Amino acid sequence: MDLGGEEIIRAPRETVWNALNDTAVLAQCIPGCTELTKVSDSQMLAKSTLKIGPIKASFSGKVSLSDINPLVGYTITGEGQGGAAGFAKGNAKVVLSDHLEGTVLAYEAKADVGGKLAQLGGRLIDATAKKLAGEFFTKFATVVSETSEA
Repeated sequence: MDLGGEEIIRAPRETVWNALNDTAVLAQCIPGCTELTKVSDSQMLAKSTLKIGPIKASFSGKVSLSDINPLVGYTITGEGQGGAAGFAKGNAKVVLSDHLEGTVLAYEAKADVGGKLAQLGGRLIDATAKKLAGEFFTKFATVVSETSEA
């Protein structure tokens, strides 16, 4: 499934960029995130618990950053195993640009699931993925804007 969107963040581009690379900020914005540990400048380990339809699963996986262009954007790729529930993997290309009110964060994401999760049906998976992406980027915009104003 493919999804995308953009958020206007009321903060300078450098502040937004720094937040996109801050595990503490990311951890509080990722829905269901219970742990996010930086392994290197481009690798993180993540744990999260999500409810997708009738299935609640805990995922453990890795997150990688590539195509890093400081203050402009990067591609973030994640892959997680949810035990009997199956797996989830995806990537998002994130691009920052200037805006009169701060910074525009635009994203294009792709996601794929397998195992029991895949049996839930495309509409439910698509709706959940859009909801989770929306929650992340809305929360991220709020956290970064509040931090910038403080």
